[in-house]
Amino acid sequence: MAIEIAVETPLQDDVRGLVAELNATLLELTPPEHCYHLTVEQMAGEDTTVLIARDDGLAIGCGALKRHGDAVGEVKRMYTRPTHRGRKIGAKIVERVEALAREEGLKRLVLETGDRHPAAWTVYERAGFSRCGPVLDYPDSPWSVFYEKSF
Repeated sequence: MAIEIAVETPLQDDVRGLVAELNATLLELTPPEHCYHLTVEQMAGEDTTVLIARDDGLAIGCGALKRHGDAVGEVKRMYTRPTHRGRKIGAKIVERVEALAREEGLKRLVLETGDRHPAAWTVYERAGFSRCGPVLDYPDSPWSVFYEKSF
């Protein structure tokens, strides 16, 4: 069956489990003080749209668009379960986030990711993002890598 990606509320048990996996994965690679997690409750805020990838009903990936001022959107909470990696699910989620941002008239997407996440860098670079200095209110840290894309 094909992977389906749709806007969903993060306040579902299986999505909470997926986000808990994401958080645990990030904490294996980055000190907690340099992890900038949104909780599922924050993800459910009006300024954020969450996309969930499902395989035969099972939540296997996620990503979100968080809106900021000045027509800027932020790519957040990108994750694909290890069982489904290598199938371009992250790329499809980023594509959907960008399409939503464009539809809403946003002019720039930014994101922060970790310094030990080369697979994530590949997804963003293939989607046309460029590395940049710190974005939004993130501190400049050796643990962070920043990307941006204007349109």
